[in-house]
Amino acid sequence: MKENRKRSETLTIRLTRSEKARLISKAKRAKMSVTDYLVAVSERTEIHLPPDTVPIVTELKRIGNNLNQIAAKVNSGVTYVGNLAEVIENQNRAYSLLYEFTERCRWRQ
Repeated sequence: MKENRKRSETLTIRLTRSEKARLISKAKRAKMSVTDYLVAVSERTEIHLPPDTVPIVTELKRIGNNLNQIAAKVNSGVTYVGNLAEVIENQNRAYSLLYEFTERCRWRQ
């Protein structure tokens, strides 16, 4: 049973022509008005935020800074490191994995 209520508030959104057409089409297929469809979808959709990644990013930046200092010493001939390229590659991989993780956590239904 529908709740009897007066809708007195307006929300304006901007869409592309194709987004608008898809939205109207989906509402029609659901046999709902666009307003009812949007309200129903918004109430069913959970937004999952990724966990706080600030401490991880901070630590990765510190490690990156240390790697830069080591690279500077190696390049100046002060010291020698066997496989610094592999360490840097792993650092970049850690950044990539963190980015992929946060992207996958954004929206789920």
